[in-house]
Amino acid sequence: MNVLVSRAVSVCIASSTLYLGFIQPSIASENDTLISYKTTQTITLDAMPEKEWEKATPLTMLLDYMPYKPDQYEGMLKTQYSIKSLHDDQNIYFFVQWDDPTKSVDRFPWVKQDDDSWKQQKNLDQTGHENTYYEDKASIFWAINAKGFSKKGCDIACHLADEEGKVAGIEQKSAGRKYTRKDGETIDMWHWKGVRTGLTDQFDDQFVDATKDPGANSNWGRKGDSKTGGGYQNNINEDKSEPAYGGLVMNLDDNYAIQDIDKAPFIDTYKPGDKLPGIVVSPFTGSRGDISSKAVWADGKWTLEFQRKLVTTGENAAVEDVQFSDLSKTYYFGVSVFDNSQINHIYHEGALKLNFK
Repeated sequence: MNVLVSRAVSVCIASSTLYLGFIQPSIASENDTLISYKTTQTITLDAMPEKEWEKATPLTMLLDYMPYKPDQYEGMLKTQYSIKSLHDDQNIYFFVQWDDPTKSVDRFPWVKQDDDSWKQQKNLDQTGHENTYYEDKASIFWAINAKGFSKKGCDIACHLADEEGKVAGIEQKSAGRKYTRKDGETIDMWHWKGVRTGLTDQFDDQFVDATKDPGANSNWGRKGDSKTGGGYQNNINEDKSEPAYGGLVMNLDDNYAIQDIDKAPFIDTYKPGDKLPGIVVSPFTGSRGDISSKAVWADGKWTLEFQRKLVTTGENAAVEDVQFSDLSKTYYFGVSVFDNSQINHIYHEGALKLNFK
């Protein structure tokens, strides 16, 4: 593995990964504060900047730090990132852009073979994760009450395996796991997933707590917010030999996931080379669907416009969600983007700040 190791680092978003840094970080320091400006205008989530967005000063940065270099990775090593914010009496809004030369909406798609069998496209790296047939993503971590976040950012919740390959005394293949350091500490995780939530115009609203028992939760401290329905599931039959559901042949514009309301029984009338999506999606209901969004890729750039209520009231909201209840406070956060990668991502070190004006 051709990796230049500068030091072991922890990772914000990955559920499990090899924690080897090979690119020097851009640390947000002199320009680390995002201002959310008050608006009385209606903001439409269309990934188009209304005139009202002109009053919002962007926080810009170069994201150029990655946890590891996959063997076969051909994605981005760095990207320019910009984030703006507005708020009204009820909601907070964000307008985010980052450079990405490719729109990646494959996520283990099914392809019919010449012998009429079906195969999911995969190209796993040395850690057992995907960086070829996967979706673009973006994420924001928000401090709720995790001690140390204001200095270390989302790294505070990531824990490396020791020399014996153990995390919290438990031996495993994963190089590290995500959980907060003390019971009662939580971090809010807003995770936009280009395929799994792209067509439902949402984020996957998640959080991190102090769970470090894989028997209690397979993803340790990483959990989804409370939900009453919806979500995503793999499009695979019981014996894992072919898709469970069919429909239109996959395309990169509006049919890269099967929406639950449109799913049809899989009837194999397809020809070799045809693709079907590897995922079935429907909108989250309940707290996990708190964040509405619209994403558009054009001219080598993703634009992502999204909103959430300043104060949420869903089940377990105080534990799972950052609450923008005091507009005189500073709120700490961290950002990252994924270029068709399952866990590998590009991020900054340290914490960013959000203030209201």
